[in-house]
Amino acid sequence: MNTALIRLLQLASPTLPVGAYTYSQALEWAVETGVVNNEFSAMAWIGDCLEFGAARFEAVYLAHMLAAWARKDLPQLAELDADFIASRESAELRAETLQMGHSMARLLQDIGGVQLQKLDLFPEPSFPLAWSCAAAGWAVPAEDALAAYLWSWLENQVMAAIKSVPLGQTAGQRLLLELGGRLSLLAKDALQRPLELAHNYLPAFSIASGCHETQYTRLFRS
Repeated sequence: MNTALIRLLQLASPTLPVGAYTYSQALEWAVETGVVNNEFSAMAWIGDCLEFGAARFEAVYLAHMLAAWARKDLPQLAELDADFIASRESAELRAETLQMGHSMARLLQDIGGVQLQKLDLFPEPSFPLAWSCAAAGWAVPAEDALAAYLWSWLENQVMAAIKSVPLGQTAGQRLLLELGGRLSLLAKDALQRPLELAHNYLPAFSIASGCHETQYTRLFRS
């Protein structure tokens, strides 16, 4: 069996201790305001954020980071990392990627078994930078890595919807079945998309993220 596949499953696992489960990425505010209130509206919100945000921006940066790790191009990695961190729409989203990036880098140091490839040169890496370092170090094919990264994002969003809407477990599985079916094409597109065509124009998501910072009661950190 391919060892890279096993490592990829580890990277995509919800048990990866980087704190992803503590974030809803503005979904909690959408629930608070009633924009998301059932399975259908959760499908629409998560699907749009997946296609027009995570896949067309975050995954594109991840693809270019993977290529830069393969070339050992540290200046390019530094530029990509800085641009990605600067792209975060709110203080919460910026804090999220830095916390998860720090946790991922610390985890890789603690568990060993992966060539860190100078990750220690980045004192505050974004989560995509640290995650891509592990994927590159374990020789995971880029397209597979992108699909798995998007799956992790999607699974976390569905879990957040199950807790906050709330939805039943079966509804959550229907969301994963439907939206998960898009990941292969989205990963292929992200892998081929030039960096200058990456975009995350989601005004409602950005507003919701900012509003979530002052939400009176909440389960999630973003």
